[in-house]
Parts: sequence; structure tokens; C-alpha cells
Amino acid sequence: MKQYDLIVVGTGGANIIVDAAQKKGLKIAQIEKGKFGGTCLTRGCIPTKVMVTAANAIQEIEEFKKIGVHTSTPTLDWDFMSKRVWEKIDESDAIFEYYNAFDNIDVYRGAATFISDKVMKVHMNDGTESEEITAPIIVLGTGGHSKIPNVPGLQEAGYLSSESLFGNKYPKKPFKSLAVLGAGPIGVEFAHVFASAGTEVTIIQHNVRLVPKEDSDMSEHLLQNYNARGIKSILNQDTVEVRIENGEKIIVTKDRNTGEITETRVEEILVAAGIRPSVEELHLENTGIEQLPGGWIKTNEFLETSVEGIYAMGDVNGEPAFRHRANYEADIIAHNLYVAESTDDYRWARYDVIPMVTFSYPEIGHVGLTEAEAVKAGYNVGIGKNYYSSTAKGFAMGILSGDVNDGFIKIVVDKDTNTILGVHIIGPQASILFQPYVNLMNSGDTIIKAINEEIASETTKALRAKGLIRHMDPHSVITVGETMSPHPSLIELTMWTQVFYENRW
Repeated sequence: MKQYDLIVVGTGGANIIVDAAQKKGLKIAQIEKGKFGGTCLTRGCIPTKVMVTAANAIQEIEEFKKIGVHTSTPTLDWDFMSKRVWEKIDESDAIFEYYNAFDNIDVYRGAATFISDKVMKVHMNDGTESEEITAPIIVLGTGGHSKIPNVPGLQEAGYLSSESLFGNKYPKKPFKSLAVLGAGPIGVEFAHVFASAGTEVTIIQHNVRLVPKEDSDMSEHLLQNYNARGIKSILNQDTVEVRIENGEKIIVTKDRNTGEITETRVEEILVAAGIRPSVEELHLENTGIEQLPGGWIKTNEFLETSVEGIYAMGDVNGEPAFRHRANYEADIIAHNLYVAESTDDYRWARYDVIPMVTFSYPEIGHVGLTEAEAVKAGYNVGIGKNYYSSTAKGFAMGILSGDVNDGFIKIVVDKDTNTILGVHIIGPQASILFQPYVNLMNSGDTIIKAINEEIASETTKALRAKGLIRHMDPHSVITVGETMSPHPSLIELTMWTQVFYENRW
């Protein structure tokens, strides 16, 4: 059995932990079955935002006439945009070469499988199998993959997912027509991209709202904008069948209230029905690692699992699937294992102040509770709204009161204390505009709060009993560095200051 100081499975945000251990000179096993860089680089937020940014430009040019600037009708150069998409995805090779060059890192290209709690084997991509390997610390950062609904005829008809779209099914040109199954962030972002490229897009959604995890006012405003752009949304639907007829794919849906049947004919189908954890090949049944419904790995506030010394972070543990959240968790693990000089300096995760962005058009950004969530939690809720059109800059941008694209900020407040409970913005540069509230909500004294209290090492039990407090000084660059900012957005330019101040990169 080969002994390591650290085994890390997955090469997305978990690379932060590898970097910290490598600088300590530790012996590391790094395991990756697919492309290096994780979901974000290879099939998620980065390639999609290359596409979204081009799509945004199309929409913005269309709006120039509101401020007296007239241009010819913009078109999207699909080949040029696609080249830029694949330039980013192909950076995966350079990441592999970077880690493979270290003498103290053994890179395994294959799928990791548990033999027992701290013992693994790797089924290599070349068909061979590694010897058994072990380490006192194992970090699972295997991510997630698209959830595919069990719809009769879907497999036979064929479909796209994030994996295949950024794989062997990437289209050489925009589709004539596309049905998007699902209207969460992934679904509405792809709908925006393909509609801007000239595709006739229909969103088919099980819920009664687009982006149902957002505040209801955001959902309604986005629906109005998509309707105005000609993006069709069929809401509150059960998808009951898919078939092929005369070369077209036909999605049969049933209204969940009325039972009315609708048939949607398209060239292609894109499934965006959420994600599921990538745990199948780990064979967690050979361990004491507990899972949540849906297969997610159960973790506590220190990212510990129910097996001491094994951590899980990123999409695989079921918290909101954002790369900045994965980076945040990896930074906590790396800090506690390899940086903190005592347990008094330990960091822990909290999920009530995660900044979340949907890169639709218009953009949506939020942190904290929605109005409905705050009411349900029993707060004496106060609401404040301010529209883009009410500001001088909004007028300068050509946004007038009553316009379909007159976005707004909505703040949710506890009236008894004036405490900010949630902030929601929809409109231009929403991904940047709400960050000051994220910073404010992170600042001050934070007392440790147990997550999945039954998961606890002896150190964790002691720190919970002590009531560990982390002071987040709003004047400190360290606080800035420990505050999440949405990825990938321009706010990262200002929020990653700690990294460069400390010369970490």
C-alpha cells in the first residue's frame, strides 16, 4: 500500500488544497478522471460566460438606439466565439502539466474508488489499476454532473447537457430551434445565449416560475424580459414524452393544473434540470461516509465528513453549486490544515451569505433571504425597492420608468433591528452591484454555528463548546479575502486583493 500525506480527488477548487500542501513539501496523490480544472473551467461557468458575454453585447447594441446611437443589426460570429470558448476549456492541459511537474505530487488519471475508509484504488483511464493508496487526510472534490430526467423517449431522441455541449456535441452553428428543459440558472443562461445567436428558444419548466430559487419579483421581471425578446416559456409543466417525427424532436408536456397537453417541435433539446453529485465511482458504501438524500456527501462546518480525516467540498456536498463557494470551502480546509498556527485561528463555513448570480439578460444577483423566506422565518419584514430609472446613470443608459428592462434592487430588512436579511438585484451589472451588501453581511463577529452537528471530530467538539468567534474587521484586507464574490464576474478584480497582497499567486 502506498502512503501519502494527502489524497485529493478532483481538480477544480480542490487544487487550492493541493497548492497549500505542495508548498509544505508533503507527498500528495492527485486524482482526476476527466479534464483538469473542474466543472467551472471545462463545462461550466467559464465557457458559458464567454458565450454569455457575447450574447450580452448583442442585446446591449440593440438598446443603443435608446441613447441616440444607431448601428447596423448586430450578428454573432459563432465560429469566433466558439474558438474563444475552447481556448479556455483547453487550458485544462496546462493545469495537468503544471501539477505533473512536481516531484512530491503523483498524478493519477482515472477514477478513485474506496476500498475502506482511508484506502483507495484508482481505475486508470488506460484500463490498468493502481496499487492501494492511503493517507491520513483525504479530500473529495469530485463535483457534480447534469441530472437527466427519466422521460420516455428522451434517450432515444437524444439531447444535450452541459457535459456533451462542451464535449463531442458542441454545435458548429446555432440551432434553428431549441427546447431548454429547466429554468434554473443554467437553463435561462443557455436560453439567453442561443436566442441572441438567432435560435428560436422555448423554455419548458416544471415550476410555476423561472429561476424559482430567486425572489419572486426577480422571476417575474425576468419572465417579462424574456417574453419581450421572443423567448417562449411554458411553465408548470410535466414533461411526459419525447419523440422524433419528420426529423424534429417533439416534447410533449402536460399542464400540472389544467392537464392541457402541449407539443413543442424543435431541432434540439438541452437538458438543464439541475445537477447530481459525482459519487458513483467512489463506492462510498465501502466507507462510513454518510450521504444526504440525492447522494450528496454530508459535511459539517469544517467540511469534515462522518469519517475523521476525510473532507468533502464543492458541488459534491450539496450546498449551492458555485465555483466561488467551492473555492471558499477549499480555502477553509487548506487554512485549517496547513496555515493556522492554532485551533483558535480555525475558519469554518457559513452558507447564509453566499453571493449568487444568474448570468441571464438581465443579470440577477442576490445574497441572503428572499422576502418569502424572511416572512416564513418569522421576521418583521420590511422591503425597499429602487429602480434603475430613478437614478441619473439609469437615465443616461436610456432606461425609463415603465420600460420592460427597468431593473431594480430589492432589500429585505428586519424592521425590528434594521438588520439586512437579503438583497436582490436584477438589471445591468447586477453581479457587481450587490457586493457591498455581501461584504457588510460578512463583517463583524461571527460565532461558530454547527452544521450537521452529529459530524464532529474531537477538535470540532471542543471548538463548538468553546463558542469560537471569528472577527471580520471591515477595514482589513483579510476580511475582503475571506468574503465570497461571485465567479466569474468583474467584482473579483477588487475582491481578490488578499491573494495578491500576500503574494500567494
